[in-house]
Amino acid sequence: MLSTLRAAAWVILAALPAEVIASSALPAAHPYGQMAEEQIRHIATWFPGRMAGSPAEMLTADYLRQQFEQMGYHSDTRDFKTRYAWHESNGQTVWHHVTARSTIAARTGEAPQEIVIVAHLDTWTPQSDADNQKNLGGLRLQGVDDNASGLGVMLELAQRLQPLSLHYSLRFVAISGEEIGQRGTSDYIARMTAQEKKNVLLVIDLDSLIVGDRLYFDSGRTTPAPVVKQTRDRALAIAHRYGIKATRRPDNARDGFPANPFEQAGFPLLLVRATNWALGNQDGLQQRAVSPHFPHGTTRYQTEYDNLLWIDHWLPGRITARARNSVRILLPLIIELANPGKKEVK
Repeated sequence: MLSTLRAAAWVILAALPAEVIASSALPAAHPYGQMAEEQIRHIATWFPGRMAGSPAEMLTADYLRQQFEQMGYHSDTRDFKTRYAWHESNGQTVWHHVTARSTIAARTGEAPQEIVIVAHLDTWTPQSDADNQKNLGGLRLQGVDDNASGLGVMLELAQRLQPLSLHYSLRFVAISGEEIGQRGTSDYIARMTAQEKKNVLLVIDLDSLIVGDRLYFDSGRTTPAPVVKQTRDRALAIAHRYGIKATRRPDNARDGFPANPFEQAGFPLLLVRATNWALGNQDGLQQRAVSPHFPHGTTRYQTEYDNLLWIDHWLPGRITARARNSVRILLPLIIELANPGKKEVK
């Protein structure tokens, strides 16, 4: 059974003796988060309007493939056909058909079991006349927070992990079609073979890491307790060690986010995002306090606010700090998980 195989792998991971390895494959001249920030800014500047099926989305997917290949990963893009509903002001619904493009990069370890790091590459696609009237999504949306931030952090993690000798395999997936009903994740899972599904030890989902008040590390609600301890709790311990303000959602908290297809498919899951679960409906959707500069308490989907100029002006230094802190926590965590028995020390 899938769960039995994963359980055995996690037992091995927990039982092996600890050794010490270097935490970074990049020279000391490259501070944590520097590459991630550069990529966040590059993607937001050169590929705005990354709507599923758009030219900008396809260019982004190709750019990511090139980046992974330059690092030494085997990387491909994957097209898939899907559709989404457009709701007109007169109450009618029209289906729009698109061909979206995701990017996948992988490297094999000593064992076939793998850790999958995921970030969605598309920005919000307007899905109604009302969305257009509110200026949600569209061609000008840079999507700095949602989700150039996840892509940038993913790329730096890939760069730092690539030269390391790892026991478990790694897979990086930049998924499109997430902002039209998580179509990309569903397509990715549907194409997996039974053996590929068995080999997945953990999915780490990176999404919207900048604007929210704090970084949250949350396990899927069906993720086994031993995996929660070695992933979510370990991430928070690393954050505490480095003085990074990170937390997790309260127990039994409401969750305003759509159900995650990876969790629905039975994969152990670690969600990484920046928000504030104490605000609004206390469901994680409100990222920060309502203010004149963030009148909705979130920048999600909003062209006027989710851009470099606005975030740099009203949250100075935030992109730098979050890129650094995300990598600072996730890199040693992934090293420990992918290389059983070895610990990052600095």
